[in-house]
Amino acid sequence: MRLDLTGVSAHIDARPIVDGVDLTAGPGEFVALVGPNGSGKSTLLRTVYRSLRPSGGVVRLDGQDLWRMRPRQAARHRAVLPQHSQVTEGLSVAEVVATGRHSRKRPLERDNDTDRAVVLTALRRVGMEGTADRLMTALSGGERQRVLLARALAQEAPLLVLDEPTNHLDVGSQLLLLDLIRSLGLTLLAALHDLDQAAAYADRVVVLRDGRVAGHGPPLEVLTPSFIEEVFGVRAHVGPHPITGRPHIAVASPAVDVRGAPDVRTVG
Repeated sequence: MRLDLTGVSAHIDARPIVDGVDLTAGPGEFVALVGPNGSGKSTLLRTVYRSLRPSGGVVRLDGQDLWRMRPRQAARHRAVLPQHSQVTEGLSVAEVVATGRHSRKRPLERDNDTDRAVVLTALRRVGMEGTADRLMTALSGGERQRVLLARALAQEAPLLVLDEPTNHLDVGSQLLLLDLIRSLGLTLLAALHDLDQAAAYADRVVVLRDGRVAGHGPPLEVLTPSFIEEVFGVRAHVGPHPITGRPHIAVASPAVDVRGAPDVRTVG
C-alpha cells in the first residue's frame, strides 16, 4: 500500500494547523512523523484516519482519494492505533480484537470461524494469545497497547497509522512495541515523540514545524545535530547506538554545562 499526501492543509476552529504538507510512504516503508509539540503531527494523522477532513490537498491510498471512499472501504485499506483509545467496560481481550473485523462484515453479521481465526492470529502476532479471555481493563498499559495493535491487525489493512504509540508506556514496553511494529511488514506512518526512536526504527522521517515540512529523508541525513538544535532547541549527539549499532540520538538542554565533554553540536 502506498500513501500519498499532496498539499494537505487542515484547520481546527478556523485556525490553520497544517499547511500544504506533502508526504509519501511506500509499500512496507516505516515513515516517522516528528516535530515539536504543536507542530501539527496529530492533526495531520487525523486527515489520514478520517477524523478531520483536509481543508486543502488530497490524501491518496494507491492512487485513490481516501476521502472519496466509503467508511468501510477506507477501513479495509488503513488501520489506526490512536494515541487515546477508550475501551468499553466488560469486554474481553478477544472481544476487543474482534471489533477490528467490523469493516469486513455486513451490519449485524455474527463472527464466523474465519473471524475467530483472524483474531487468534492477531493476538499471537503481538504475543497476547494467552490473554484472550481476560478483561481488557485488567491489563497493564503495555499489554493494552499490544491488544489494540492486534485489533488494528485484525482489520487486515495494508497501511497502519499510529499516533505516538509508545505514549505512557515504560521504556521496556516502548521498545518491545516498536520492535513488533517494525516487524509487521506493513506500510507504517507513525507520529513519534522520541527522536532516538524515530532514528532507530524508521526508514524515513518527516519533520514538521509550525504545520509545515521542515525536513524529510533518511533519519541520519535529516536529523543532524545542527538541524535538531534549530528545530527542537536542544543540543544533540548523533551516532551509532553502543549496544544495537542502530542510529542513536542523545540530547541535552542548551543550558547544560558541557565543559570537558565533546562538542555535541558537531558530533555526527
